[in-house]
Amino acid sequence: MKYVLVTGGVVSGLGKGVTASSIGLILKACGLRVTSIKIDPYLNTDAGTMSPFEHGEVFVLDDGGEVDLDLGNYERFLDIKLTRDNNITTGKIYQSVLDKERKGDYLGKTVQVVPHITDAIQEWIERAAVIPVDGEDSPADVCVIELGGTIGDIESMPFIEALGQFSYRVGAGNFCLIHVSLVPVLNVVGEQKTKPTQHSVRGLRSLGLTPNILACRSTTGLHDNVKEKLSRFCHVPVDNIVSLYDASNIWRVPLILRDQKAHEAILKVLDLKGVAREPVFGEWTSRTELCDRLHEPVRVAMVGKYTGLSDSYLSVLKALLHSSVACRRKLFVDWVPASDLEDETAKENPENYRSSWNLLKGADAVLVPGGFGDRGVEGKILAAKYARENRIPFLGICLGMQIAVIEYSRSILGLQNANSTEFDPNTRNPCVIFMPEGSKTHMGGTMRLGSRRTYFQVKDSKSAKLYGNRSFVDERHRHRYEVNPDMVQQFEDAGLSFTGKDESGRRMEIVELPNHPYFIGVQFHPEFKSRPGKPSAVFLGLIAAACGQLESLLKKGVAGTHGFSNGTSGDKLHQNGNATNLSNGS
Repeated sequence: MKYVLVTGGVVSGLGKGVTASSIGLILKACGLRVTSIKIDPYLNTDAGTMSPFEHGEVFVLDDGGEVDLDLGNYERFLDIKLTRDNNITTGKIYQSVLDKERKGDYLGKTVQVVPHITDAIQEWIERAAVIPVDGEDSPADVCVIELGGTIGDIESMPFIEALGQFSYRVGAGNFCLIHVSLVPVLNVVGEQKTKPTQHSVRGLRSLGLTPNILACRSTTGLHDNVKEKLSRFCHVPVDNIVSLYDASNIWRVPLILRDQKAHEAILKVLDLKGVAREPVFGEWTSRTELCDRLHEPVRVAMVGKYTGLSDSYLSVLKALLHSSVACRRKLFVDWVPASDLEDETAKENPENYRSSWNLLKGADAVLVPGGFGDRGVEGKILAAKYARENRIPFLGICLGMQIAVIEYSRSILGLQNANSTEFDPNTRNPCVIFMPEGSKTHMGGTMRLGSRRTYFQVKDSKSAKLYGNRSFVDERHRHRYEVNPDMVQQFEDAGLSFTGKDESGRRMEIVELPNHPYFIGVQFHPEFKSRPGKPSAVFLGLIAAACGQLESLLKKGVAGTHGFSNGTSGDKLHQNGNATNLSNGS
């Protein structure tokens, strides 16, 4: 097994996740099989209990692991399926060591950070690296490891020490360290400054790790004299210094690495020059070029609770992007804070109220993503009502499906006090209820998580056609509440169609309005399995409906073959007012 470690210096938010994903992709394009590991130095066992405002979205894996959003980047770029063990946290490491100590596995020794914690980290890396993630039975050729945080952080120290020992243990030719750093330009001086990177590399070397390759983030490409200066002071060959400058399209990052021969430097360090081929990107390049050429817009109103941080809905944004590219449209996302649609806001802040409603009414489609808590729920219900009554394409995900059911109960069934027991435990008409297997005392890892099977009940429904007329589909879940099965017959008698259910037939998975151009709610999270070139079926349906392409798409019957394939078989969003231009990025 060969290992590539990606670390970051100077400041956070440089794009280590996109860099690590791009390195994995270029190695895959060279004919190598690649897996990924993300190390998060926080004490949480996993990301499941973190606020999206604190850490961005919680990405859910097939095995139910609640992990850092960077694993979503890895899955999308490399088209792989990772496991919960591919996300290492300080909490997991300490928990495993303390469990062993309680069992007496250390035979009475004093348990210390070195060697017990550092050994546990190395053992975890070796164990996770050999887990097959690409559908094959054997381990991958290369494991790309991203160390979260910034070099010098106190919480990273045990991992730095462990990785220093690990690099020595696996030996030269099996370990490549790529350090991502910042080369800023001061407006007053107007030149690229190397001192922050010099200090960062010096700190890294003092901790026992020596970078083989420098990946320097900058607004423009590095000048030759700047590369020579970095080479002289950081002891890295000029050919091993890569310039990661701002690009029009984040899908260009692997191509930028290829153009600077980064793969040759990595393959040389890993002694793979005679094994790997020249990188072949297939349709990745075509898709990248297409992104820059798109000009005809499609506007989607994202009605949510966490609209102040776009990373809270990162996978949803990516799924929308994949679908818009497949439909040859330039995506614009209008962020609509759900609470601003409510009557209370009309009294307290009429300007925000008017602005939010104008955004909603100007959209080609409405999307209500998942979430927790009661803030903004009434606004989401109003958005679903607007989309239903005005025949605007609508997609509700998880909570978004539940609020669509609540809205239908109130407006069509006349149950004015209908609600979810999550928001009103004493409601007389509980159309959404707590699942019996859930826990109300322990929050972490107690939801219905991971890949579950949904069986289609109506063969000629839009959702069944979008999924290729299959009898079932496997999608990832993350929820504690579900549609009340005792009210399903009442809903269906009133025109609501539950076109997808679980194997028991009592858990509602997909809901549709048959007489609406496109009104679908799903209990699962389809965004987690959307890929560039292979967009999620229901997201593709939403964008196609917004663009007037749904009928032709449904006639094809197979959403997975629409547009491009996934190339070889990331990214910051540029906000402009309330709209986000998402024509660039994975």
